Amino acid sequence: MTRRLVLSYLVITLVVLAMLEIPLGIFYAQRERDRLIADIERDANVIATIYEDDLERGHVPDPTPAARYHERTGARVVLVDDAGMSKLDTGSTTPRDFSSRPEIESALQGDRTSGVRNSERLDRPLLYVAVPVASGGVVHGALRVTLDASSADQRVHRFWVGLAGVSGIIITTVGLVGWALALSVTRPIRRLSDTATRYSSGDLSTDDEPVRGPPEIQELAVNMETMAGRLALLIEEQRDFVADASHQLRTPLTALRLRLENLQTHASEDQAGELDSIMDESSRLALLVADLLQLARADEQATGAEVDLRQLVAERTDMWSALAEERGMVIELAAPDGAVPARAVAGAVEQVLDNLLDNAVNASPAHGTVRVEVAPGPLVHTVTVSDSGPGLSDDDKVRALHRFWRGDTSTPGTGLGLAIASALVAASGGSITLTDSPDHGLRVVVSLAAVKAR
Repeated sequence: MTRRLVLSYLVITLVVLAMLEIPLGIFYAQRERDRLIADIERDANVIATIYEDDLERGHVPDPTPAARYHERTGARVVLVDDAGMSKLDTGSTTPRDFSSRPEIESALQGDRTSGVRNSERLDRPLLYVAVPVASGGVVHGALRVTLDASSADQRVHRFWVGLAGVSGIIITTVGLVGWALALSVTRPIRRLSDTATRYSSGDLSTDDEPVRGPPEIQELAVNMETMAGRLALLIEEQRDFVADASHQLRTPLTALRLRLENLQTHASEDQAGELDSIMDESSRLALLVADLLQLARADEQATGAEVDLRQLVAERTDMWSALAEERGMVIELAAPDGAVPARAVAGAVEQVLDNLLDNAVNASPAHGTVRVEVAPGPLVHTVTVSDSGPGLSDDDKVRALHRFWRGDTSTPGTGLGLAIASALVAASGGSITLTDSPDHGLRVVVSLAAVKAR
């Protein structure tokens, strides 16, 4: 945005400069040429006055005034009689007939002419002025003065260069000032964008330093901070409600289950079957309450700590291997020998692994294989859990991270396992992705930031 603003300033400046300097340059070039013609015409009239008596009386003109003028200005002076024959020529000593020249012909008729023409012999433009030499209304001859027009062109060229230099200074100044002005606008906007990005990631903390900039941006920053504060308060109240409700429900659910177990010991066979169904539902409700409490805690923003991924993965894999062996399954672990330090919320890695391994074991068939791999990296470490189950479609992979989504309703569960894992990984500053495993099952990759060795 800063570059676009500066570019717009420069474009406007260029347009304004072009509208001002191009007509100014054209006007100066025309005025400079007109001024030069006027000066030469004045000089031609003076020289013509000097030679007026010589032409009228038929005397040989004195070449000294014309020669001095030629030495001083470099102009060529040609004096002709009324027949157009040269009487004096500072550019040639041989008499010539100039009667065929348009400017000489006009001057012999009593008209003054001026203009610019290209000289084929000199290969450059020449500025000429031709005036009649007359007295008492009788034309006795004509005087023509020609001057190399490049001198005037050089002055015009220097003027254009000067205009270009002024334009360069103005454009540079506008660019620097425009850059400063653009930064004064884009910096607070960029900061608001970063704040909005932080809000969208779940971090609703406000900045201590106020946003500086135009009043409208400051007002927007204040409104955003107010909105973030209210959202944080609402979310905190919601988490507290879920946590309190889940915690309060656990006690009556436990008491209910104990009473059902007591009733089951004294119930008949038909009543025992009904009580078994009720106890299964109460167990499912207790599991749901526990998951809700875990999810509420997972959503809380906690400070990350350094953990050893290899050690934690080895411990949880060893614990789940016993359950897998009872079902005829194998959990394979591939991990490096040394420690793999990563940053995560305390207790998050264990809960994530429990949820992922629980899903993998339940999804894999009998005699299936669950593979767990720890892959260290320079910036990010990954933990991969792959099962040999039926897998998920691309759409289901997206929905699987949503709360209460269950791919197979025939198996027990609350649909919160992957949602809890995703929340814990996000709180740890990492990411979780779902892909297909080599065994056509589901492959879950957890990425956590690596901690550099001290």
